[in-house]
Amino acid sequence: MEPSRLEAFSDGVIAIIITIMVLELKVPHGADLSALAPVLPVFLSYVLSFVYVGIYWNNHHHMFQLTESVNGSVLWANLHLLFWLSLLPFTTGWTGENHFERWPTVLYGINLLCCAVAYYMLQTRIIRLQGPECLLAKAVSSDFKGKASQVLYIAGILTAWMVAAWVGMAFFVLVALMWLVPDRRVESLIAERPK
Repeated sequence: MEPSRLEAFSDGVIAIIITIMVLELKVPHGADLSALAPVLPVFLSYVLSFVYVGIYWNNHHHMFQLTESVNGSVLWANLHLLFWLSLLPFTTGWTGENHFERWPTVLYGINLLCCAVAYYMLQTRIIRLQGPECLLAKAVSSDFKGKASQVLYIAGILTAWMVAAWVGMAFFVLVALMWLVPDRRVESLIAERPK
């Protein structure tokens, strides 16, 4: 099966996720800048989640540029990733509405960790289907950022629970910043691939 249908479906789901998140931003009552203060945590949690969804969309696109075919296990692994991504509007809203309190931040971190694990599982299923010498396997051979992200998510979850929610949130921001730097290995392999 060609991966284009899976990619188109995923693009649609990701667009809906972003739409749902932005609809959670409520317009404050009041015409002065002080009216924005109560909605600032909601806005900040939206910005972080928007960045995360954008990172997943970008990396998902690159991954499927290096994917020649998909099978049932890849389809289910992709749905698994989309499931965890689809929960981001809920955990984002809960975190922002409660001004980054402990339990909402812990749940947000668990959601981010589940997204990362699901992405890794999808990547693994594609490599298993295409073989260990495929372009995707070469592109993610060490996968330092993927492994480091999961460790940082766990550290952020534990820190938010045991120390302070804002410190845990700092770990989640760090992971997002780490992924904002594009992975040149994937882009160079896409450019070198025969047309």
